[in-house]
Amino acid sequence: MTEPAAVPPPTAGRAPVWLTRNVKVLCGVSFLQDAASELLYPILPIFLTVVLGAPPAAVGAIEGVAEGAASFTKVAAGRLADRIPRRPLIGAGYGLAAIGKLIIALASAWPLVLIARVTDRLGKGMRGAPRDALLVEGVASGQRGKVFGLHRAADTAGAVVGPLAGLALYEALDHHLRPLFWAAVLPAVASVALVAAVRDPRPHEGGAPTTTATTPWRSLPRAYWRVLAVLLAFNLVNFPDALLLLRAHELGLPTAGVVGAYAVYNLAYAALSYPAGALSDRLPRPLVFAAGLVFFAAGYLGLGLIHAPWLVFVVLPLYGGFAACTDGVGKAWISTLVPDHRQGTAQGLYQGATGAAVLAAGVWAGLAWGSQGRLPLLISGSTALLLAATLALLRFP
Repeated sequence: MTEPAAVPPPTAGRAPVWLTRNVKVLCGVSFLQDAASELLYPILPIFLTVVLGAPPAAVGAIEGVAEGAASFTKVAAGRLADRIPRRPLIGAGYGLAAIGKLIIALASAWPLVLIARVTDRLGKGMRGAPRDALLVEGVASGQRGKVFGLHRAADTAGAVVGPLAGLALYEALDHHLRPLFWAAVLPAVASVALVAAVRDPRPHEGGAPTTTATTPWRSLPRAYWRVLAVLLAFNLVNFPDALLLLRAHELGLPTAGVVGAYAVYNLAYAALSYPAGALSDRLPRPLVFAAGLVFFAAGYLGLGLIHAPWLVFVVLPLYGGFAACTDGVGKAWISTLVPDHRQGTAQGLYQGATGAAVLAAGVWAGLAWGSQGRLPLLISGSTALLLAATLALLRFP
């Protein structure tokens, strides 16, 4: 007698459980926004110093102040994301980023770029925690590394497309920089429109009720604060990437070379983000994060020690491994330490505190930069190695 055909498992041919509608849509939103941001980001230090006449210290200060402004917004937006609908916060955040790019396109002096970058980063601060809370909505803690890894990969794929599109436009427009800033506005506006496709279940549906304004931080578990302290210490030496690109230019790379090197960095970042996130679902996340700090040290120490411009194309892909092993992995790590109804608060405080640390790092690195920036790079790279050893040897949740 013929045996009946085997019935395929219910999940055959279906998307993985963790690949929700919001994960897909928000990956698309982030791809478009990052394509816009990274089209202009690698040329911004050159635009500031060469076209607008800003000193190197201003580059670090602008990025540091912008990140610092975002830090306070991240904390506030995170707490709001646990109390009100998240989609309006996400849409407003991406909208402010688009406005910031428009201001840069109009800038005739470097203080206007400061205003533009603050506007852009305020938007990032407003959208980050609400978006990350929606990304893990309904996703088991053991699969969140994949979620954040895929989101980082999509986000950073935009960071590959953006610089390459910018490089093509730079050559086509006879090496004029300002038109590139106008081109960046288009995908930024498209990302705002796509936010309308996000599904926004009411916060606290089936969860704990909202408590008093002072309770959310106090209710976060001790393990969360331990991890936050270590990550905060690291970001005190993690200064903005704009200074790394300035170092590449100072080593002798022309503008096209700087953009190309940045695209290679982002290609490594995008390619490694999902594997690193998936690995963090199998191995202890502190170990994966520690590996990222080793890549960070390789990038910073490498840029501090090399003299040949072509070596930038070797060092920056290693630095891409740092971002892949820490950005999404750090968010996934944080998300597993707190209950679902505190995701916005926890992510906002984490992103805000580390952003404030980047503010301090940008200021001290910019002031200590000197003629070539070797000293800040060597200090930061060495410190990262010490913190990597700490994470690998001590027990963290």
